[in-house]
Amino acid sequence: MELRIYPLTKSRWKDFEKLFGERGACGGCWCMWWRLNRSDFNKSKGSGNKKKMKTLVNDGIVPGVLVYYHNKIIGWCSVAPREQFSVLENSRILKKIDEEKVWSIVCFFVDRKYRGLGISVEVIKSVVEYLMKKKVKIIEGYPVEPKKDDLPTVFAWTGFASAFRKAGFIECARRSETRPIMRYFIQP
Repeated sequence: MELRIYPLTKSRWKDFEKLFGERGACGGCWCMWWRLNRSDFNKSKGSGNKKKMKTLVNDGIVPGVLVYYHNKIIGWCSVAPREQFSVLENSRILKKIDEEKVWSIVCFFVDRKYRGLGISVEVIKSVVEYLMKKKVKIIEGYPVEPKKDDLPTVFAWTGFASAFRKAGFIECARRSETRPIMRYFIQP
């Protein structure tokens, strides 16, 4: 599948809105889950989170990339420098493993019609290429590795460990049975 990814900027905001729909992807998240403490996130669910995301974009911050197939918006990947995701900084399971500067892939959202087709692997590979151009050296992911194979894809918004492995990531830490911290090292 030939996918194209583009950074979420003001000019692509309408596509982001279209993809996320009325519900903001998942329960009014608008991909703010990793950026806000739980209290602020819950207070802002729905239109508040949408407004916060739009403010980031309007301020020139690129919170992730949009995924297109034949010029149709079909997905999203939240990727940015790790320090932009305060929830990671405060997580016992996903806390830093060292002081290296990393970019983090924290979330995926794929249009229902395109789920289960292996798109996440291609998205991860495309994100790696995108970050190579930005001279990023280390990319981190925080996927799930379910104990059973019956986890619905809608609940795997951080991606599956198997997809990250197929894209060339290696496990670097694991503080939970189902949540590895995986990295991709870009060679100079």
